[in-house]
Amino acid sequence: MAMAFKMATTGMWVTDECKNSFMEMKWKKVHRYIVFKIDEKSKLVMVDKVGSASEGYSDLEASLPGDDCRYAVFDFDFVTVDNCHKSKIFFIAWAPNASRIRAKMLYATSKDGIRRVLEGIHYELQATDPTEMGFDVIQDRAK
Repeated sequence: MAMAFKMATTGMWVTDECKNSFMEMKWKKVHRYIVFKIDEKSKLVMVDKVGSASEGYSDLEASLPGDDCRYAVFDFDFVTVDNCHKSKIFFIAWAPNASRIRAKMLYATSKDGIRRVLEGIHYELQATDPTEMGFDVIQDRAK
């Protein structure tokens, strides 16, 4: 398996699949969202789940575990007040209160590394419970 980038601070590697899936979402619009996870044993950041273009934000929320951390990107399509169609990509750092402290620390220290690999993110959210990343929050940030 070829590795794309090593994150210097944590020694984690971001797989090529992460970047390739992100580029497919960004340019080809074949994915609505991507969830990433860190495998502590192999020291890899890998794709955990990919949402098809027909899925929505509620599908992304349902795919995040309630007791473990994840990263996610979401492609939000909307229409401006000027009737212009736009798309903004959100990066979500999910660290629920029920997750292990070690996982929270690992995800927090690895976040900047994966953000550098995923070029073209417009907004970032950090959430510890679903209300901090609700669809209304996404809509407000995109305006």
